Amino acid sequence: MNTRTTSWVNGTLVDSAHAAVSVLDHGLTTGDGVFETMKSVDGRAFAVTRHLDRLTRSARGLGLPDPDHAVVREACAQVLAANPAPLGRLRVTYTGGDAPLSSERGTTGPTLVVGFNAIGPRPDETAVAVVPWRRNEHSAVAGLKTTSYAENVVALAAAHRTGASEALFANTAGRLCEGTGSNVFVVLGGRLLTPPLASGCLAGITRQLVVDWCGAEEADLPLGALEEAEEIFLTSTTRDVQAVTRVDDRRLPGTGPVTAKAMAVFAERSGDDLDP
Repeated sequence: MNTRTTSWVNGTLVDSAHAAVSVLDHGLTTGDGVFETMKSVDGRAFAVTRHLDRLTRSARGLGLPDPDHAVVREACAQVLAANPAPLGRLRVTYTGGDAPLSSERGTTGPTLVVGFNAIGPRPDETAVAVVPWRRNEHSAVAGLKTTSYAENVVALAAAHRTGASEALFANTAGRLCEGTGSNVFVVLGGRLLTPPLASGCLAGITRQLVVDWCGAEEADLPLGALEEAEEIFLTSTTRDVQAVTRVDDRRLPGTGPVTAKAMAVFAERSGDDLDP
């Protein structure tokens, strides 16, 4: 299987294995950057406008200049054309650019990188693990999709050791928040609920589409909701809607009726409109 890919780095298409950014790039030295991950289907990216709008919100949250959407779109188009695949993950990374080896930013301007890898379809069901670390809903970067992902790496590795594909966090108030790269929905008393953005969770693109298309409600939920929920599912760009059948040692039945309906609605609506 050919795993070689082509990436776009500051205006140039290059072999991903030989692509390079400066060792002084602030995204590398301090995590001063933001990113978006988009699903691609047969060479076309899904929900590009929503992702670029969130990229801009995240950049503004860090104090970075607004990314040029036309440039990002062209970069994505070139990368997708260079990497034909039925299903893929397209990643846009936008950093503070070259800077001193400190927290201060430099003056050279941002770095823009677009990469790609082919992926397979995700399973319809998965297991999750609750981790002991907390999301800080009061953080300066709460709700921003930044490249400072080390706590997610640690949490996801802990989840994998239990046989789970995702880790779930509470926030500092002990309320249900989100996964390392996903949003969480629960069904309680027949109602489809998800934590509000005030919990510190990311404003997920798939999360918002499920709220809009499936009538989900935002609700401030205790972490214990995971023990009481009749159904639980995750949403993310590459998971779409994925049923949870195990939370730590708690087993849930297979995909429940509310989850199954959300899966069907999302598949239909996203198939009808690639840029909803």
